[in-house]
Amino acid sequence: MTVLGWLQIALFVAVVLVLVRPFGGYMTRVFSGDKVWLSPLLRPVESGFYALAGVDVEKEQGWKGYAIAMLAFHVAGFLLLYAILRLQSVLPLNPQGFGAVSDHLAFSTAVSFITNTNWQSYGGETTLSHFSQMAGLAVQNFLSAATGIALAIAFIRAFARSRADRIGNFWVDITRANLYILLPLAVVFALFLVWQGIPQTLDARAVAATLEGNEQNLALGPVASQVAIKMLGTNGGGFFNANAAQPFENPTALSNFIQMVSIFAIGAALTNTLGRMVGDERQGWAILAAMGVLFIAGAGLTYAIEAGANPALVHAGVDPSGGNMEGKEVRFGIVNSALFAVITTAASCGAVNAMHDSFLPLGGLIPLFNMQLGEIIVGGVGAGLYGFLLYAILAVFVAGLMVGRTPEYLGKKIEGREVKLTMLALLCVPFAILLFTAIAAAMPDLRTAMDGGTAGPQDAGPHGFTEMLYAYSSAAANNGSAFAGLTANSPFWNLTLGLAMLIGRFAMIVPMLAIAGALAAKPKVAPSAGTFPTHGPLFIGLAIGVILIMGGLTFFPALTLGPIAEHFAMQAGDLY
Repeated sequence: MTVLGWLQIALFVAVVLVLVRPFGGYMTRVFSGDKVWLSPLLRPVESGFYALAGVDVEKEQGWKGYAIAMLAFHVAGFLLLYAILRLQSVLPLNPQGFGAVSDHLAFSTAVSFITNTNWQSYGGETTLSHFSQMAGLAVQNFLSAATGIALAIAFIRAFARSRADRIGNFWVDITRANLYILLPLAVVFALFLVWQGIPQTLDARAVAATLEGNEQNLALGPVASQVAIKMLGTNGGGFFNANAAQPFENPTALSNFIQMVSIFAIGAALTNTLGRMVGDERQGWAILAAMGVLFIAGAGLTYAIEAGANPALVHAGVDPSGGNMEGKEVRFGIVNSALFAVITTAASCGAVNAMHDSFLPLGGLIPLFNMQLGEIIVGGVGAGLYGFLLYAILAVFVAGLMVGRTPEYLGKKIEGREVKLTMLALLCVPFAILLFTAIAAAMPDLRTAMDGGTAGPQDAGPHGFTEMLYAYSSAAANNGSAFAGLTANSPFWNLTLGLAMLIGRFAMIVPMLAIAGALAAKPKVAPSAGTFPTHGPLFIGLAIGVILIMGGLTFFPALTLGPIAEHFAMQAGDLY
């Protein structure tokens, strides 16, 4: 570890904090329907979309109508993307001549991108045409991210409104999220990335001469436009198999830093949007503070662990003072690899600039645990905020039990129905992770029967188990990163991972919207002398404690079998 390394982490935190209020205020005005600086240009476009779709801006939806619209939209998106992948060989912009994607891979990929997961059981440059990348994946990157933002805004309205039976209009919210937030940012960001050296072309490849005098084909494509939205929208799916470790996706130290900032920018700012919409910015800062404590602790620990001695080097008699550089880009080093890993798993992005499979066991445990908490440390755009609000409801319920009062949060009384729905929403991710990990680990004969023994973890023992646990944690938490030693392009893995993604996304969203409907209908309650304050350090500490206790109790047995067991084995030299 170095002072410069810690300063880089501090600089990242500082830049994100500087962006919180400007972005938060801008999004508040966008979703309130107020005029913003882009309105003269985009308001006619917005109105045109509503006219073509027959959407009445003034007609809002109850939680059921909002949920039905959201689900129908995603069914249509799945069918469209599945069709594009299956018909790839006959569609245009396929200079590589790629054939159709297999049925099970098309299922997994379509589910992955509509759920904002972007799990990839394939290498993009060897599997997908430019048309599939642009009209299929990039479009869903915008739409799935906009959906997360829209859902967060709907949940915020539930706290901000009193005795209301409407939480917004899904079609209006998703249109505004795309037109006023994601598209403008993505255009500017893509131009920056092109300046940094990322390709944006319809050519299939460039031919380079090697030092030996041979020719090497370098895959190209419309990369910058996809990288921009995959980071801003916390999607994470790479144009190339190596993702942000590939120089054509992340060529410089500056591009790496700005990509990390872009992952957190919108999610962090939404906490400020919450504070503004409920009339108390302190509430948003309290949530961001809790997220920040968890993030800084994870980043610091991961950096310290990866900068420490690699037991493999010690047992081989090699000087370990350089830390664990296995699987990392020399141009980024340990601090930027560790920081990127924690950012991408805290924010459900899933993009990687280093191979998490090569992290030391405890260094890999932290990104894994970030996902298992439900991606609420900033989290995916929108999804992180509504996920944290579910934990906040649980925290004030616990506080109410301790003092014998009906809990309140943001002026709304939290009663039995809301708590039950909250637990239903929060338990869906652990359920999917543990269920499918158990099936994969305990039923190898089923995997072999479906895959012919051609897929699965590359390692035996605790590391192989961790590869499976990480895969289902990533899928159910809608993250998309992987311990890349797992070969997952087979019927068993594509099917089970796809199901985990669906459960992790929609089994949380529907109960959350039901809670929103119930809260919106309740009157706002003025704070009293007995109201538990939710903007101070006591609430921040309680929320962090509830999150860690729930995550720890749920996953400690699985983590013991995986990275913790591997750590002790490595220390004892049993793996070498």
